[in-house]
Amino acid sequence: MIEIQDFLRTLATNSGFWNPLIWGIIIFIALLIAYIIRGRGKKEYKKQTEQTKVFLSGNPELEKEEMHVKASNVYWGFMESFKWLYNGLEKMHTGNVSDYILWFVIILGIFFIILGVI
Repeated sequence: MIEIQDFLRTLATNSGFWNPLIWGIIIFIALLIAYIIRGRGKKEYKKQTEQTKVFLSGNPELEKEEMHVKASNVYWGFMESFKWLYNGLEKMHTGNVSDYILWFVIILGIFFIILGVI
């Protein structure tokens, strides 16, 4: 059975110490400070009013489908600059899992050979 002395004992390491009781107290104090800071917030805040709406620089909030930015739009410049690479990779893409495992084994073998040489 674990005794309280074992629980309170500090585990000394080369980079610091570990004492669960001290760390528990530190976490409690940090949460208490966060709660106090949160409690000092504005009292006139009201849920389900204009205050809860997202601010979009004065523009009205649209439906979710209209607001969604597709990844093809976000990464357009990146995809356009590496188009030559993606076209080559699409030709290699077979969709067969065993092909990917073969490539993984080949690359892993090359990696181990390089590690063995160095």
